[in-house]
Amino acid sequence: MARSVRETYDEYAAAGRLRVSVAAWRWATGSGLVPPADAGRGLWSRGVVEAADAEAVRAALRVIGAGTAADRLTEALGSPLRCRPRVTASAVGHLVRAGLLVFLGGEAEFPDVHPDQVAALGHRRDLAALLDRHVPLGPDQAALRLGVRRTDYDQIVRLGWIHPVGSVDVDYKRQGGLTTVPLYSAEDVALLPVIRPAVDWRALRSVRPGRRSPLAALEPAGPDGDRLLLTEVGRIAGVGRAAVVNWRRRHDDFPDPVGGTEVHPEFEFRAVVDWLLAHDKIEVPATLPVASLLVAGTGGGKLPFRLEDPWLVLAVDADGEDRLTAWTTDDDADALAELAADEYGASVSRLTAPGTAPLAVTGEVRVIDRYRAGAGGLRITLAWPARLRGAASPRPSGGQVRHGLPYAAPGPECVCRRHACGGLTPADWCAEHGRAAEPAMEWHPADGVRCIQHAPDHRQPALR
Repeated sequence: MARSVRETYDEYAAAGRLRVSVAAWRWATGSGLVPPADAGRGLWSRGVVEAADAEAVRAALRVIGAGTAADRLTEALGSPLRCRPRVTASAVGHLVRAGLLVFLGGEAEFPDVHPDQVAALGHRRDLAALLDRHVPLGPDQAALRLGVRRTDYDQIVRLGWIHPVGSVDVDYKRQGGLTTVPLYSAEDVALLPVIRPAVDWRALRSVRPGRRSPLAALEPAGPDGDRLLLTEVGRIAGVGRAAVVNWRRRHDDFPDPVGGTEVHPEFEFRAVVDWLLAHDKIEVPATLPVASLLVAGTGGGKLPFRLEDPWLVLAVDADGEDRLTAWTTDDDADALAELAADEYGASVSRLTAPGTAPLAVTGEVRVIDRYRAGAGGLRITLAWPARLRGAASPRPSGGQVRHGLPYAAPGPECVCRRHACGGLTPADWCAEHGRAAEPAMEWHPADGVRCIQHAPDHRQPALR
């Protein structure tokens, strides 16, 4: 009796036919070394299997565990890693289920994966957004993602601002045994500061341990749920009420009112948020704003620092004090404190932060606060006298710009960099204010906080 010839192979049969491991076959098909299943779901034709190069399939396989993969993805996110939990081994399982990594064996929750694919994922510019989209967070991780204490996050859950998308059973053994832990969408967590603009999130992130949560005084929404007026919709989107009225008129899919009056309609909160996201009126913040800081100590030398979520408060006059608060690493915080420990503090050669022009500070920069949030992360606050602040040089190396007021209004041929105050940073080749003009300007001192203070009777002697 003739033996029947197999015409289709699943992954186990295909691996056996080639005498390679199942993991090797999975990687070969997942990486494109072998064509995808052509004989049905998870099935390959005999022609595809027999045409595969067994040696190439075997040689292509390399495996790392979920823990190692998680560490490499955490490193790829960069430092400082603040307001974002470390990637865990279970997160790698979620990435496999999302189709971003090929399952090569091991436990489904903590799978083995290929190091090359992990490296490629780590190089993606949207890695942070991918993690938010596919990896849910436990309560402690969600609190860290927001940069708040766990007790503050529990208040957010109590208020009904966020709801679980799943759960996982965790065995804490001596700490309570098997416990069901709720999981939350990382995108929903990251979106909270955008859709709840009435909350002072900076203040919430600065509440010291042991203090009552500012959210404890708030009451959850009533039985009808959260509702929004047109003005509140505009506040979320960063526009005025008139713009929202225009959106309602132009877009047929804008949510219908669920209450209120014809003049002041009310809309269901989640429906509005979903519409704003779908129409790109708001976006999920996957990363934090970043400030670039170049600091010089009195002993010479400059050190660069990366600060996340910077909050720069500039004094309105020269007698005040400027302050900069941001997330940083322990090592960078120590380095900044060491630079500023001298009697005259450190100098800022260049600070580039969102929302303000690059500035420099000539000394007396000091560290006035280091605060670790209850959920993790380190915030540091720098301060300096406002009178020492000036405009930073356009050169990458930094330094203060010599900023002057011309004796007369600049002519139409002037090529100098102009400022709103009427002052100029002269270009060397400018016929009116460059090196050929003598004297053409009166120079602002480096310690001028506001150029408007330099009226003619307060000007410094002309530079000769």
